[in-house]
Amino acid sequence: MKQVKTQDAVGMVLAHDHTQIIVDKFKGVRFPKGHIIREEDVPVLLEMGKETIFVLELEPGMLHEDDAAAVLRDICMGQNLQAGEPHEGKIDLVAEFDGLLSFDEEKLFRLNSAEHIVISSRSNNIPVTAGEKVAAMRVVPLVIEEQHLSVLQNEIEAPVFNVMPYRNLSAAIFVTGNEILKGRIKDTFSPVVVGKLANFPVEIKVIRQVGDNLENIKNAILEAHKAGIALIFCTGGMSVDPDDHTPGAIRASGAKVVTYGSPVFPGAMFMMANFDDGSVVMGLPGGVMYAKRSVLDLVLPRIIAGQQMTKADFAKMAVGGLLS
Repeated sequence: MKQVKTQDAVGMVLAHDHTQIIVDKFKGVRFPKGHIIREEDVPVLLEMGKETIFVLELEPGMLHEDDAAAVLRDICMGQNLQAGEPHEGKIDLVAEFDGLLSFDEEKLFRLNSAEHIVISSRSNNIPVTAGEKVAAMRVVPLVIEEQHLSVLQNEIEAPVFNVMPYRNLSAAIFVTGNEILKGRIKDTFSPVVVGKLANFPVEIKVIRQVGDNLENIKNAILEAHKAGIALIFCTGGMSVDPDDHTPGAIRASGAKVVTYGSPVFPGAMFMMANFDDGSVVMGLPGGVMYAKRSVLDLVLPRIIAGQQMTKADFAKMAVGGLLS
């Protein structure tokens, strides 16, 4: 530290907090430790009685916490994100528009495993809205060796975080169950799926009751696929009972099964299969209809944002998969 005249301190770093008291109006830290003094701060400091102040002298190769946070920002910030200005050494990342927050968990782990680095984020693969804060980062000390961050820049390929925009897609919903087809009970499943899709830029082209016949379900899937529909939903008939033919119909359609079963409750009997052109078929178990949140709420944003989900992706959903 060194003591300098306040008028000569512009651009220097405060060595400790400076408290301001305005009777009946304000009492608190006006300029925190680490604040870089600006031209407009000088008269305020003089009014506070600070004709001289103690500042930090940054030696060559050292970075102020604001500059260090900017380095972390450059490592972390990817597509469709904006960064705020440094505030007390911290920089926030916010989403530019609605989409899916997606980040490399291994890179984030490696960054936080480094000494003096702290980066926090929202959960991975969740919907976020425009202007929503998704991550925050800073270094712990007021000043840090530049080399410490240079090593991370060389070791970790940017970026860590991205927001994936939703695609404009089409959808078909096929309602299974002879009891619905024959009018014995009302279809209460497809309205749930329609409500879920209303949150995304998805146009529903078809809603049709197809009964429990395997051939009818298969043909409906193939017809929708031939028409270029990207999202094909089959509601119900997903258990292992002999008269539940939806899984067999999805397999018979030629779509390649990614998973039959998910470690998510409600939704354990969920099925997903892909056609070669990227169209996705989903078999929805009954839990999707009754639960406020189910496996569909976890999968749908990822598919609409264009993620190619694998069996491993579903296995990872076990952590946090017990939905309340």
